[in-house]
Amino acid sequence: MQAEGYKFILTAPLTEIIDNPGFFIQMGMASMPGWLEGVFNRKYPHWKEVPLNEDGSCASAPAGLRVLEEVLTREFGAGSCVIAHPDTVDRFIGPATRAVAVSTHNPLGVTFAAGVYASMFGSSKNPINSLYTMRLFEKIQANPYRSSFRVIVGGSGSWQISETNSFERLGIDCAVDGRAESRDAVDLFRKTLNGEPLPRELKVVHPNNPLSLVIPDKRTAFGVIEMTTGCGRRCNFCLPDLNPQMSVPKDRIMRAVAGNVAAGNSQISLATEDMFIWGFNERQPFFFPNRNALLDLHRSIAEHAGVKWITLSHATIAPAVVDPKLIEELSDMLLDKSPIRMPNVSSHPEGRTLNPLIGLETGSVRMARKIMAGKSLPFEAEHWPSVVINGLEVFNRNNWIPVMTLIIGAPGEMAEDVQETLDLIFEIERRGLHVILVPSVFTPLKDTRMEDMVGVTETYQLSKLQWQLMMSCWKISASIALQSWWGPFAWSLGAFLFWAFRGRRVNGPNFTWPAMHFTRMVPSSLTYRMGGLYRGKPLKVLSREQLLDTVASKWKPYFVDAPGEKIMAATN
Repeated sequence: MQAEGYKFILTAPLTEIIDNPGFFIQMGMASMPGWLEGVFNRKYPHWKEVPLNEDGSCASAPAGLRVLEEVLTREFGAGSCVIAHPDTVDRFIGPATRAVAVSTHNPLGVTFAAGVYASMFGSSKNPINSLYTMRLFEKIQANPYRSSFRVIVGGSGSWQISETNSFERLGIDCAVDGRAESRDAVDLFRKTLNGEPLPRELKVVHPNNPLSLVIPDKRTAFGVIEMTTGCGRRCNFCLPDLNPQMSVPKDRIMRAVAGNVAAGNSQISLATEDMFIWGFNERQPFFFPNRNALLDLHRSIAEHAGVKWITLSHATIAPAVVDPKLIEELSDMLLDKSPIRMPNVSSHPEGRTLNPLIGLETGSVRMARKIMAGKSLPFEAEHWPSVVINGLEVFNRNNWIPVMTLIIGAPGEMAEDVQETLDLIFEIERRGLHVILVPSVFTPLKDTRMEDMVGVTETYQLSKLQWQLMMSCWKISASIALQSWWGPFAWSLGAFLFWAFRGRRVNGPNFTWPAMHFTRMVPSSLTYRMGGLYRGKPLKVLSREQLLDTVASKWKPYFVDAPGEKIMAATN
């Protein structure tokens, strides 16, 4: 502890700096309204506990803060900065402090999932995460040394500050869009030391060489280690896809694994926009996974002494159809180390599952072509529903239960598009496939190709058909998440009471019949007949072999099948 305070204080809201019960709680707190915090407190009574060093600083921190910590230490020397717990940030601020940097993921609750669920419950801008962010900024503003330091906000949620012009309200001097490795970001902190004025907004350049990326070897929350940047599929609504497509070298990843383990962390989570692009090379298209490289990396992590748990990050579904053998072999080495158990849908002896985050977004071929034509590659967008079904079959066979997002109310979405998505959802259900579906209302993200487009903005605007899609997704997800015998009954009763006392008021008349269908309090035959719900129509699904036949001949040589299976060749 420095008596005069540290030059630079790094911190984050409590909901983003925690390192225990698992990353699902962070997802929930970023989405659910503040008045539901009691549910998390009862389910996870120790969720607020954060590992601390002897001086009270954080022993574990979000990966983004660790990157900034290392950058500032290299530039300004050891002891120039500290990562402070948000509740005790005042202890580290003193007359020598010149900047307080706050990392944010969803400070105002306007990301995809947060908007829809907070809105659904009747509080459109106040998810739990947002409330804790407000408390942190209030604490910083009230600090007696506030006039002598600047408040800088970064992280993936900094754009929300700029878009809502919340600088004065939150006491923020500068919002940074981009990575800490940038020279512009370093110069920003130098300006605070020199007392120079700061720009209100700063957009920094993303590194274009993987060796320029800073990969900390200190303990990170959930053992998060960056694996790749960018994606390459060029979905119109996606912001991270605009970053350069790069793979972090294996030796740097393994140093970070060793650092986490040495600091007492037994969990490793590789951060990526698509785990399957790691190790790609210019000799083949990025959407064909480098099986050998991926297996070697994950094997090295799984076999590293002290690594007890491994969780998956983001992925895409087409690679499961391209290379089912890869999924099988990854399962063999990773499943025993998954901390997630879903015994009602897993064939693993201990009920363990792997749960990558994957974008489904739509079941409409027209919308897929319009907003995410590259998501199905190497298959054409017209076969997107078949890619999804085949991919889920491969995943489920190997105890992968993906968490898949959907966008409802995207600009230009018509009733026919919603019906096609419902047809896909019904087909998933009919085939007994397992997936956790997370539907959300469209949110235009800054700098994406859809930033100026307007779709549905509040759940009250949803049509009955869109509400049916929303609740159909929830129905499938609830059947997996509620694993106790009494869970489904309690959930149905709770959903009915919510509709009766709050839901129908805040979500409008279109909510009623889809909600009744979801609660199962009314026979489904009646909800379809009296509520006029869409019954769906049969979906034609191509087999994997049929999908492979549709692939462009120039890409067929890149398929690598397991020994004994049919090998695709350009002559096929």
